[in-house]
Amino acid sequence: MPGPTAQRRSVALVTLGCARNDVDSEELAGRLADAGWDLVDDADGADVAVVNTCGFVEQAKKDSIDTVLAAADLKESGRTRAVVAVGCLAERYGKDLAESLPEADAVLGFDSYADLSGHLEAILHGERPQAHVPRDRRTLLPLAPAERQAARAAAPVVLPDLPAGLAPASGPRVVRRRLGSGPWAPVKIAAGCDRRCTFCAIPAFRGSFVSRPADEVLAETRWLAEQGVKEVFLVSENTTSYGKDLGDLRALEALLPQVAAVDGIERVRVSYLQPAEVRPGLLDALTATDGVVPYFDLSFQHSAPAVLRRMRRFGGTEPFLALLEQVRERSPLAGVRSNVIVGFPGETEADVDELCSFLERARLDVVGVFAYSDEDGTEAAGLDGKLPDDVVADRADRVSRLVEELVSQRAEERLGEVVDVLVESVLDEEGDPHVVGRAAHQGPDVDGETELELPAGHRVAVGDLVRARVTGVSGADLLAEPLVGAGTPGPS
Repeated sequence: MPGPTAQRRSVALVTLGCARNDVDSEELAGRLADAGWDLVDDADGADVAVVNTCGFVEQAKKDSIDTVLAAADLKESGRTRAVVAVGCLAERYGKDLAESLPEADAVLGFDSYADLSGHLEAILHGERPQAHVPRDRRTLLPLAPAERQAARAAAPVVLPDLPAGLAPASGPRVVRRRLGSGPWAPVKIAAGCDRRCTFCAIPAFRGSFVSRPADEVLAETRWLAEQGVKEVFLVSENTTSYGKDLGDLRALEALLPQVAAVDGIERVRVSYLQPAEVRPGLLDALTATDGVVPYFDLSFQHSAPAVLRRMRRFGGTEPFLALLEQVRERSPLAGVRSNVIVGFPGETEADVDELCSFLERARLDVVGVFAYSDEDGTEAAGLDGKLPDDVVADRADRVSRLVEELVSQRAEERLGEVVDVLVESVLDEEGDPHVVGRAAHQGPDVDGETELELPAGHRVAVGDLVRARVTGVSGADLLAEPLVGAGTPGPS
């Protein structure tokens, strides 16, 4: 920690992309705060703006670069003295990004995180750290998953301790500072991915799959509960693989009830499930564990078998529908979301017809539709059968319009349903509170929200779990009225 005469520095972390990036930013915030930096909310009020970029698809890359440029403009008009790009885009492109983006004072990869404070101090003193040359991070750990934990333990990342009182009462210290105050928070249970989907570059820059030991996950969950968090969102690049490097393919089923039992945690949600890896035991754990919401974020990507094989993925229309039937047999009101890629090389009109037929039969709550584009370093970029851009755009538009209609229909099926809504915001508009939250089937940020119509004199607070009946819909969003005496959650 800096001495009493040390000059204070301020830093703002701007986060783009997924919930995994949210966790990374809060871990960086913890390290920087422990090193004596003041955390501020807005880049224009900070000495340094750190932009945690996303490098997943073209639009995400563009948004990340635009955000870096916007932060760089503040050097002319505000307090900001330096702008630093970190995160997936920085890791993925390194030196090339630094050369093409001179407005950034530094482009730092994942290996810079352990001493980010030192790098920022150097930048403020006029130095410009050399950007790294990207490498395939899958080569940094053994190929065999069972050997990775030993390698991880042999070369641990050295992290600073947090000030007394900030860490959990027991278990490993959590190097994390919350950057928001909402009632939910992501918890990263693993990092990296071993799958070789031909369209995806993530494994190359995120590395091989490594599970976090259960005691680390539980310690972080307890810490979050002490910060007022009511719902934890378990995230990773491939959650259904959790435990394979720990020697236990049922580790996730064992972890879920432990996380749900943490004092103060009302709901546990799991993200990113590979359909081919969803086992009956996991289905049971996700639908029958008290405190775990029946929410299925299933990565279908397509349903035509021929397209899936070119993607190096398993399944198809009938196996996917059979999986959904198993989910709904256990929990008829379960929430299910997915993403699909349209216009993949070799995709035919018949394949698109099959995808549309699957979506009509699947009754999904939310579907993200992505138009295929080549990603640097992926196998799909070299496949034959590439479709013209206008054909890809037309197919994506067709599927998007269908999805919009189907999502609205699925929401309408929930009219009259009783839901438990986690209140996320309460705005008082001239004495009339505007209350918004999420039901169990609605994941954070991307799956819609539920507005509560409160009876006269009824008051709720952020973090309350309110039982309500659905009375209206707008797309994936719901309108609901609290039940008399609502507030105690029951089975979903």
